[in-house]
Amino acid sequence: MDSKIKPARTPFDPVVKIGLTVLIGGITLIAGGMFLSRPDRTIPPFSIGAQENTVVAVHVPAWTSDPEIESLIRRFRKVGVTRHDFRSLKIRPTTPDDPNTLYREVILYVFSDPAWTERDTLHRYLAKQTGEKEEAFRREFERSARGGFIYGRGKTKGWLGPIPGQSTPEKSPTTQILFDDAAPPLT
Repeated sequence: MDSKIKPARTPFDPVVKIGLTVLIGGITLIAGGMFLSRPDRTIPPFSIGAQENTVVAVHVPAWTSDPEIESLIRRFRKVGVTRHDFRSLKIRPTTPDDPNTLYREVILYVFSDPAWTERDTLHRYLAKQTGEKEEAFRREFERSARGGFIYGRGKTKGWLGPIPGQSTPEKSPTTQILFDDAAPPLT
């Protein structure tokens, strides 16, 4: 007798084949889903803190650099100019009454301190109440911004630094205008 004869391999049981197929298919689906839903690394992480009508307060982590904020503002511009739809960036429609142009105007203020992106804080800023205390609050709100973006009325405008206004002129050394140009018309 020859001792080198190997016994014949038995094929996998059909239940084992189904189990292996499900296991490999599940791993493939999970890996593919993780790849397709990965975060966009070209812009910094951000969250929408509060939104009141057309004005949106955006929060970025405190360690976010100015070049990263600039890339975020430029992304908002790209989305506004190409798609006119900011839903992919977590912004609710600013003109929901018009289904053809859900975003006729968008004003974004970027902050690294989450206290400035709270609903009550944004509402207080937009209320424009009079008084010395309210004026001081408005100045502090504008100075605390790290950047901003305006889309609408046929224009886009983006800046780094405080919100340009009465307390901080647009041509101040602390504000850097990134772009101020015409936006394509809404279709």
